[in-house]
Amino acid sequence: MGIGTSELLIILLIVILIFGGRKIPEIMRGLGKGIREFKDAKEGNETASKEDSEKTPPKA
Repeated sequence: MGIGTSELLIILLIVILIFGGRKIPEIMRGLGKGIREFKDAKEGNETASKEDSEKTPPKA
């Protein structure tokens, strides 16, 4: 029940017709940048929370 090769080709054709060949690289670049920023923020938050817990003395 997944997406087969023919369905992917049809979707790709529709995307090319809608956005055009020049716009697709811009869209993919923006998508990649967004994913990278999300991962960096996620890793940064985890690192920051670990650093904060190590710096803060435990409450007695």
